[in-house]
Amino acid sequence: MVIAVTMVNVQPGREKDFYMAVKDVKNVRDVIHVFGEFDFIVIVEAKDLAELNDTVDTIRGLNGVTKTQTVIGAEIWRDRER
Repeated sequence: MVIAVTMVNVQPGREKDFYMAVKDVKNVRDVIHVFGEFDFIVIVEAKDLAELNDTVDTIRGLNGVTKTQTVIGAEIWRDRER
């Protein structure tokens, strides 16, 4: 499983349209409207990198999107036998 955070900018006035569209995209787990350099943070959970790529491509193709930046979560080491 791959977890990623995609930060998204949209055209001014398109925030609600973007939110209503992106929340129903396959693999999108959460959408947060934020203030700052980006307009939205989108949490994506996919089975592999290929599916993640497809999801991010879908997000990029939504009406009003002007910019995206995606970071992929790294494995977290848990207490385990060594």
